[in-house]
Amino acid sequence: MKDAEFASEAAEDRFHPAPTLLENLCMWICEIAIVAMGAIVILEIVTRNLFGFSFEMSEEIGGYIIVGISFLSLPVCQVYRSYHHVQFVQNRLSPRMQAASHLLFDVLSLVFCGVLLWQLTRFVASTYRSEDIAPTLLATPLWIPQAIMPIGMLAATLSLLRSAVGNWRRFQAGGV
Repeated sequence: MKDAEFASEAAEDRFHPAPTLLENLCMWICEIAIVAMGAIVILEIVTRNLFGFSFEMSEEIGGYIIVGISFLSLPVCQVYRSYHHVQFVQNRLSPRMQAASHLLFDVLSLVFCGVLLWQLTRFVASTYRSEDIAPTLLATPLWIPQAIMPIGMLAATLSLLRSAVGNWRRFQAGGV
């Protein structure tokens, strides 16, 4: 059974897209964002404990950073195949059916991503038109942190499209 699993992974590796500038850029931004969030939290801890002073914005900025990381990490996870797979089902399928199931999943995911991209874009445009701002000291125009959501979803859609093309080629090759 292990040999079939390794053969399946080798076939998937042959057709799976390698990371491009898009995924590398998203990963780089996420790495910087994590470091920035850590620095903001440490700064807040130090100023609160040593000086009895709070910037009162670390939670807001941290929330924006988490949303950004959540959406910008989607294409990175896709290209590095970090999402869960149901191996006990996949291993029971023929190589061609494995390729077909991956392709079906990619197509369904593309439809979902397309709808989500459309709705997120409408949401950001609506916020921009209404000139909503955060009710905090920073008074951030809310469309600025919200804009990361459709950008990340667009990047995820492009990465998923590349995966679908790879799975289509794998299906055409008989799954091997």
